[in-house]
Amino acid sequence: MTDLDRFDTEITTRLQTLHAFAADGGLDQAITILATSLAHDGVLQAFGTGHSAAFAMEIAGRAGGFIPTHALRLQDLVLLGVRPLDALESPELERDHTVADQLYDLYDIRPADAFLIASNSGANGSTVGLALRAQREGHPVIAVTSLVHSRGVASKHPSGKRLFEVADVVLDNLAPYGDATLDSPSGIAMGAVSSITAAYLAQLLTVGTAAKLEAEGLRPPLYVSANVPGGDEHNRGLEDQFGVRIKPFAHLDEIRARLTHTQGLMIQ
Repeated sequence: MTDLDRFDTEITTRLQTLHAFAADGGLDQAITILATSLAHDGVLQAFGTGHSAAFAMEIAGRAGGFIPTHALRLQDLVLLGVRPLDALESPELERDHTVADQLYDLYDIRPADAFLIASNSGANGSTVGLALRAQREGHPVIAVTSLVHSRGVASKHPSGKRLFEVADVVLDNLAPYGDATLDSPSGIAMGAVSSITAAYLAQLLTVGTAAKLEAEGLRPPLYVSANVPGGDEHNRGLEDQFGVRIKPFAHLDEIRARLTHTQGLMIQ
């Protein structure tokens, strides 16, 4: 069996397991949270650092996904002057628990919003801190993480907690410890799987939530690809209803006013 065959087995086996988990109702609690948020004009707030940011990209702002979605991004702190430019060059930014409050305060987050936070390790200060802040503000938190990996590492958050110990709903991305699945001649493993399984979970949640909304007589607010005729017009009509909540950088004056009020920053 070639490395290609072995990697295919590693991926397909995990996707089949996640499919069976979803078919058995394993995603129902998360789907209920998301459908309830959307039914009450909430926004789905998605966050991940490093390669886990790919999960947030699957949730927020893509064709076939929900329009009331927003990805919280560490680089926004730099773009708006809360953190210096060189902060993006260091892995310490995602490990810093103080990032969580700064990031939360950056955006227009409202009571009906729900949070989806992805972290393979579940140990970084920013991800744990954001989950704790969201819960303090009354938001439900859905975590996507590797339980095998997370249980094998210590938290970088002062609470000592990892993401799976904080979240209201925990979804296992089934990645192994260290993420990579195949041995290599160098002795260093290759063939990471967490981005693929997390993306699959994101799409399962989207499909399941849309079906639940339909069953409740509500039209799912889904994006049409901007690359097909009529897509921009369809999307813009719904995007305008949420404004700064989903497109913060289209409303910089509102963001700067909020930063001045909450963090005492004078943004130019």
